[in-house]
Amino acid sequence: MNTIASPAASGGSAWPARLAQLLQRLDRVPDTLLALPLRFAVATVFWHSGTTKLANWDATLQLFQDEYKVPLLPPDWAAHMAASIELSAPILLVLGFGTRAAALVLLGMTTVIEIFVYPQAWPTHIQWAAMLLVLLCRGAGRLSVDALIRQRFALPRG
Repeated sequence: MNTIASPAASGGSAWPARLAQLLQRLDRVPDTLLALPLRFAVATVFWHSGTTKLANWDATLQLFQDEYKVPLLPPDWAAHMAASIELSAPILLVLGFGTRAAALVLLGMTTVIEIFVYPQAWPTHIQWAAMLLVLLCRGAGRLSVDALIRQRFALPRG
């Protein structure tokens, strides 16, 4: 007599159904729960960069003069713009206020950094871009000032 159980008898055929259930549960995870860690992760990256610039402004100006070859802008203007964006956009992301606009601005900044400043750092930049694209396309979710404004003024989601 054969003592080896068939896959069906040992629950082997139940795996596709269990996998389907798991995928259905994952599909139901709300955008809000996905957006929160993305908002905080991207905000942290840019906030740290902005505070580093402020910590030694002379070194920052020197970097923009010698290393960061941002086209079309004088180095001091580029430094001021970068620091301003890096210190304001993260606050907006954490609050979920103007999230899509902040994500768009940071996506533009990431593109400039990738193309003109550190093209070899594309593995990092593509991670930033992926997070920012989700926020740009889906917004901040329900735990945000954006959602409160939509609710208060009965604006459609989007």
